[in-house]
Amino acid sequence: MIPGITREAFQSKIDGKQTDLYTLTNSNGMTVAITNYGAAIIAIMVPDKDGNYANVISGHDSIKAIENSSQKFLSTIIGRFGNRIKGGKFYLNGKLYQLPQNEGENTLHGGIKGFNKRVWNALMMNEQTLVLNYTSSYGEEGFTGEVKVTVIYTLTDENELSIEYLAATNKKTIINLTSHGYFSLGGISNPTATIENQICEMNADFYLPVDSECIPTGEILKVDGTPFDFRTPKTIGQDIDADNEQIKNGNGYDHCFVLNKREEGELSFAARITEPVSGRTMDVYTTEPGCQLYSDNWEKDITGPEGATYPRRSAVCLETQHFPDTPNKNYFPSVILRPGEQYKQKTVYKFGVIK
Repeated sequence: MIPGITREAFQSKIDGKQTDLYTLTNSNGMTVAITNYGAAIIAIMVPDKDGNYANVISGHDSIKAIENSSQKFLSTIIGRFGNRIKGGKFYLNGKLYQLPQNEGENTLHGGIKGFNKRVWNALMMNEQTLVLNYTSSYGEEGFTGEVKVTVIYTLTDENELSIEYLAATNKKTIINLTSHGYFSLGGISNPTATIENQICEMNADFYLPVDSECIPTGEILKVDGTPFDFRTPKTIGQDIDADNEQIKNGNGYDHCFVLNKREEGELSFAARITEPVSGRTMDVYTTEPGCQLYSDNWEKDITGPEGATYPRRSAVCLETQHFPDTPNKNYFPSVILRPGEQYKQKTVYKFGVIK
């Protein structure tokens, strides 16, 4: 049982397809609830240092709430392209593509009706594994190629939530998938507490500075001597309001970190969040080259299970991905997928406690 969550509240029909709620459990009693609408994570129940369980991710309490939410990306899967594309434009094979502009003049998280607004086909393989499939049609949200996508959620007995992404296309296209989980390791409540006292570590020597619209400038800068240096763990709030142009551009942290990698595509440590009161920790491992640190910088007028509220800066997002606006910066790691190739990546969120 997850407080404030019922399966019936997620059973509906959208675009003629059935929505539902799927629950993963492991041998330790950890529970993860996922809906096939937007492949969204609804709840993650993990214990604190005293063994008390709480839901540590911001989510909605019904399909109706998701449909009507002003926070449409809340803990969903993002695609076809996570993060921002400047002007909603890019060239591929010499042809200009224009995407819907859903954040000012830019395209954010796949457009107006991205993967977060689609009903995925779902199959429970066992009590610890959920497989979700979605076929993105040619021309959907302005993207070329038909793309078949699979997302596999696995809850291990090591208290790891693994997310694997697979995709194939019938025509050259671009793709950049991620999970937009809003994590609150102190537990969601009314109101959910600030994340500014949580301790963050990022395995990154460099980050991508952004302009006033949060589009990467194209530079790759050292974190050394800046508010973006999380190589030594520090509280998220320590420099979140620093007198710094980049902090002002993001209204806090909304920047992609260039993860330290020994080789391309290796599954390696990206970040760690520690909540000092509950003792909960979350380690992030990924095959992706980047991780967007987002400090939940805007007010959200929504509620969740049992009346939980999510004020500004009550969650932290660690969106593992390729870099924003890569289609317009050809020296960034490529996001091009060709026929006959397989897009494949994996991210693991490992939960624990410190005593």
